[in-house]
Amino acid sequence: MGLHPDSDGGMMCEINVTPLVDVMLVLLVVFILCAPLLAPQSLKVQLPHTVAVSAGQDHGALLSVDAAGHLALDGRTLDEAALAYALQRHAANPGFQLRIAADQSVPYGRVAAVMSIAQHAQVFHLSFVTLARPGRQARGA
Repeated sequence: MGLHPDSDGGMMCEINVTPLVDVMLVLLVVFILCAPLLAPQSLKVQLPHTVAVSAGQDHGALLSVDAAGHLALDGRTLDEAALAYALQRHAANPGFQLRIAADQSVPYGRVAAVMSIAQHAQVFHLSFVTLARPGRQARGA
């Protein structure tokens, strides 16, 4: 900021914006260089195929999610609120495990919502029910 005498004998007040512009350009360059590093990196992932594994002792319930997204806990059709209540009751058992059997056409978001309901109900032991591929043998568990 410079104060320069005016030709009329008064003081002229000006703001020198050159240093401000220089700082802003440096910040812009730093942002342009760092922005790609902050973006999440996408990886191509091939998910593994499942093989049949012998089931352990059954201390849980089976939650089925059909192709339309409807929920059934041990064969009883429930809405999300009733499912949350039922899972809270089951969560009192420390050995309780929720087995989720979702139709392959169910969107992942629906399965994630069901998992969130289970987590809020304090059910932390989840497993997914899958079918073994034909002709594949189970490996030792």
